[in-house]
Amino acid sequence: MTWEDYKDSVKKSDPETGTDIEYIETLVNIIGELAPRRENLNLSQRDLAKLCDIPQSSIARIESFKTIPKLNTLLKIMRPLGLKLTVTEIE
Repeated sequence: MTWEDYKDSVKKSDPETGTDIEYIETLVNIIGELAPRRENLNLSQRDLAKLCDIPQSSIARIESFKTIPKLNTLLKIMRPLGLKLTVTEIE
């Protein structure tokens, strides 16, 4: 059984858990873009933290998925990385 098959099975048997899985995957996809982008720009966590006016430890916790940033913090981090968050309608 693939991950996609498993998710489809969960969505059918427990729609609420299926929604939770989609939410978590979305967060992982968004947060997962931060460190590679930072590294491609040759920025250290400390450099990015200074640009965002947040502690370096916050960058580290976010990049390692130890914490989920609030939206305003996420946007602070995304701006200097040249990233933007786009909201689309779910089909």
